[in-house]
Amino acid sequence: MNRSAAREDWPELPYSAWKDTLETLHMNLQIVGKVRLALTPFEPQWANVPLYLSARGLTTTPMAYAGLRFQIDVDLIDHQVVIETARGDTRRVALTARSVADFYADFMSNLRTLGIDPGIRPIPDEVSDPIPFAEDTVHAAYEPEWANRFWRVLAQIDLLLKDHRSRFRGRTSPVQFFWGTFDLANSRFSGRPAEPPPGAGLIARKGGDAEQILSLI
Repeated sequence: MNRSAAREDWPELPYSAWKDTLETLHMNLQIVGKVRLALTPFEPQWANVPLYLSARGLTTTPMAYAGLRFQIDVDLIDHQVVIETARGDTRRVALTARSVADFYADFMSNLRTLGIDPGIRPIPDEVSDPIPFAEDTVHAAYEPEWANRFWRVLAQIDLLLKDHRSRFRGRTSPVQFFWGTFDLANSRFSGRPAEPPPGAGLIARKGGDAEQILSLI
């Protein structure tokens, strides 16, 4: 592989340069992810919660609300969130330089026009000093190039972790993107239970009750 091809596959993603876009995208992905959390049955280690890599970004995979099957895709090529239903309806919410509060209102309005009202908890998880989505005018940066580079790096890591996962014969999780901690992860399990640490919160108690080796980026 020549250097230009390597740069294309593994684009530079300096934290200082894309920090503001990261923080806004993190909140927007939490909003999308919370729909999946609200509408899917709980699975051990929160396996029902993550998003998954797609050919254009991230996806919830299919879910259902009141019998209506639908899916939400975060398109980091055309920079939009696409909601599609089994009835053939489509709604698009732009990913642009606007506040989280504005994105949240637009996204939830589009869900409601489809008859979907997931009743999510409207506050970010697993971040310090969380701002309710409807009040968050702090995070409003979005540079499409940085968001696209982030997805391209994730896509490469996704392939590597899937190859790593394939060699383990025991119980293992899919490669999955956790929108709360904003990382791509794969877990291998020993089959033995584990005791969550004293004072652990709900997330740690539910996610840490089995021995596991966690690979995350």
